[in-house]
Amino acid sequence: MTSNPTSIVVENPWERLRAFTDARIGLGRAGVSLPTGKLLEFQLAHAQAQDAVHAPLDVEALAQQLQEAFALEHEPLRLHSQVEGRAMYLQRPDVGRRLNDDSRERLHNAQTSPSRVDLAVVIVDGLSALAVQQNSQPFLKALYQQFEQDNAEWQLAPLAIVEQGRVAIGDEIGALLNADAVLVMIGERPGLSSPDSLGLYMTWAPEPGLKDDRRNCISNVRPAGLNMAEAARRLFLLLKDARKLKVSGVKLKDRSEDGVLEDKVLEGDAAAPGATKNFLIAD
Repeated sequence: MTSNPTSIVVENPWERLRAFTDARIGLGRAGVSLPTGKLLEFQLAHAQAQDAVHAPLDVEALAQQLQEAFALEHEPLRLHSQVEGRAMYLQRPDVGRRLNDDSRERLHNAQTSPSRVDLAVVIVDGLSALAVQQNSQPFLKALYQQFEQDNAEWQLAPLAIVEQGRVAIGDEIGALLNADAVLVMIGERPGLSSPDSLGLYMTWAPEPGLKDDRRNCISNVRPAGLNMAEAARRLFLLLKDARKLKVSGVKLKDRSEDGVLEDKVLEGDAAAPGATKNFLIAD
C-alpha cells in the first residue's frame, strides 16, 4: 500500500479497478476505518436506494410523456393493484399481483374487439418508480423501432401503467386484453449503485396464477447498465421466438448472444469451404 505524506488516508492498490466497476473496492482506509468521503458516498447511495423504493410514480407525467412521444391514439390505461398503501405493498407481495375491481372493470371497457393481439406492454412501478419514470420512454422507443424494422406485423394492446404492482400482475392484464404475450416493464429492487434499474419480464400465453419459470427476464436496463438499444434487441428476439414456438421461460432459449458462442469458420487454403471449429480452440 502507498500513502500520501500529507494525507491520513492510506490508498489501496486495487483502486485502479474502480474505473471498470461500480463495486465498492479499493476504497483505502483512514486508521482502521473507511475514509470519510467514501463513507459519505455509501450513505448517499443507501439514501438514494431508500428513496427509490418509497417514492411514488408520477402516473400523470408518465402517461402524458408516453402519449406525446409516440402519438398514441388513446391515453395509456391507468390501473392499480389491490394494494392500499406502500407499507402494504412491501409487506404483502401477493396483493400486488392482482388488479383491484376498478382496474378490472376499466380493462373490460377498454376491450373494443374480441380479436387477439400479439403483445400487451405493461409498465409497473415495482420497487423503483425512479427507474420506470426515467427509462420507460427511451426503452419503448428502441423497442418500437425493432417492430417497425421487422417484416412481420405486430398488433399491440393499449399501453397500461400500473401502480403498486408486482411482476405477476401482467399475467392478469395480458389475459384480459386477449394478448398472446405480455411484457412487464418494472422498477427493480434498488442496489447501492443502481436505484434506476428497469427489469423486463416477457411471458407467453399470460393468465393468472403462472409461476416464474414461465417468464424470460432481462435485467439492469438503464444508462449505466444494459443500454436501451441492446435490451430492445434481446427482448425482440425473445418475442419472435416465443411467437414461433408458443413458449416462454425455461422452455425458450435466449439466443441474443449466439454470435459470441458460434463456431468460427476456418480461414486459409487448407480449410474446406464451410468448415468450422469450436471457438474455444480457435486460433
